[in-house]
Amino acid sequence: MSPRKQAYDKQEVHVDVEGRTLKISSLDKVLFPRTGTTKAEVLSYYAQIAPVLLPHLKDRAVTRIRWPHGVGDMSFFEKNAPAGTPSWVRTVTVPTTGSRIGTGDGTLTFPIVEDLATLTWMVNLAALELHVHQWTVGRNGRPRNADRIVVDLDPGEPAGLHECCQVALLARAKLAERGLTAKPVTSGSKGLHLYADLPRRLPSDAATALTKEVAEELQGEHARLVTATMTKARRGGKVFLDWSQNAGSKTTISPYSLRGKEKPYVAAPVSWAEVEEGAGDPLGLEQLRFEEVLERVADHGDFFAS
Repeated sequence: MSPRKQAYDKQEVHVDVEGRTLKISSLDKVLFPRTGTTKAEVLSYYAQIAPVLLPHLKDRAVTRIRWPHGVGDMSFFEKNAPAGTPSWVRTVTVPTTGSRIGTGDGTLTFPIVEDLATLTWMVNLAALELHVHQWTVGRNGRPRNADRIVVDLDPGEPAGLHECCQVALLARAKLAERGLTAKPVTSGSKGLHLYADLPRRLPSDAATALTKEVAEELQGEHARLVTATMTKARRGGKVFLDWSQNAGSKTTISPYSLRGKEKPYVAAPVSWAEVEEGAGDPLGLEQLRFEEVLERVADHGDFFAS
């Protein structure tokens, strides 16, 4: 049965979330057909993970990817706060260039997720994926410079997460040479993300240049395993170090966000010991589902916390 035609109860319920009354609908709608995961389960995951997710969304404009009929059907990116956004949702308006120093003719008005009520409202709209920039917004409503960099390790077949782990160890050393401490996060898709907090904020173009420098050094030293070139035809069997996600207009999936994949995988922070195991054993590290992530947080706390 097509996800669009699936039968489910469209009944609406009103729930109180931290003093906000929200109208929640279609709780039994299946959003991940492969696993039968329902909207109620997705809402439950985000509610449970909120204590560790919200600090990493704080003051960051959020781009959403929404799957109104589940991951087996169409999806769309949404940057602007949609019509009907509650008045209590914090928003920020930036130039369409996304650079904060550009002079675009238009603007985008992003929501910022700083509490459980906003998160619940957003997820109720079938926003499974939450993507953020590497810059934050000040209380004056103006975007600030980047406070971190991200390196997206994207494997080209037949390379996979195993090779990403090997490259992550090399990238960690390069970042350490620059006084930066890397934190690994499985992407919830095919690869691995490395984040590093900056000792001082940098304009997005400077943060991009720094990350590109690391990527190109590794490409020069490990050409059989690493590429810093965006051309997809040159990525076969290599790990592409995507430095471009530090541009002011670019976003990366937030740590602890679900992914709209066949199964409910999560962009999951992991330990360096796990990355080392994944580098040595092709099956040493795998993408993690939301149930596993909740268990890990309950047992070990937030691996991504500074």
